[in-house]
Amino acid sequence: MQKERHILVVFPHPDDEAFGVSGTIASHVQNGTPVTYACLTLGEMGRNLGNPPFATRESLPKIRKKELMDSAKALGIQDLRMLGFRDKTVEFVDEKSLADLIYGMILELNPSLVISFYPGYSVHPDHDATGRAVVQAVERLTKPLRPKLYCVAFSNNCEKELGNPDVIVDVSSVTEQKLAAIRAHRTQTALFYDDLSKKLAKNDPDALKWLQYERFWTYKWND
Repeated sequence: MQKERHILVVFPHPDDEAFGVSGTIASHVQNGTPVTYACLTLGEMGRNLGNPPFATRESLPKIRKKELMDSAKALGIQDLRMLGFRDKTVEFVDEKSLADLIYGMILELNPSLVISFYPGYSVHPDHDATGRAVVQAVERLTKPLRPKLYCVAFSNNCEKELGNPDVIVDVSSVTEQKLAAIRAHRTQTALFYDDLSKKLAKNDPDALKWLQYERFWTYKWND
């Protein structure tokens, strides 16, 4: 794995970092690279309240904040920033203002790698809005000064339109940290974690592959 100068991860929801990126984050932390995770919301509108339910609509933001902190601790993230936007409203935030905020963090941190969602290929409106703002922020730098931008995509048409992911990260050395990050978001992931655990216990090849490898698309600039 290439040693990075600093990594900036930008996602809208607590738990976005846990699924397809957590192993990559943990691997870079293990490699001595500082990681900043900017999480736009506290996931107040999350669909799940635990299984069995133990949160309420009123308590969910506080619980999800703690879950996010637990996940960041499990991954070794040194700099967790909770930016205070409201869940399911990121698509309505002024895109330039959001890009300004992200651009400010890029200037402050001077990352060599930024990770976010690939706009248009990440299903949720908050994901796409975040990805668009990140692209706009990185694009403000002249091409030689831009950090690499790795994007997560999982829409049905992503491989058909973007091609195969060009970055595959083997995270098999940090699967325990990845599982701990998923487990930390217990209001949202209890059912998923139980199902995954059963598949892993049976050596399900798809579950093992999902656990051990993470995939990204390097953003394709027009200039």
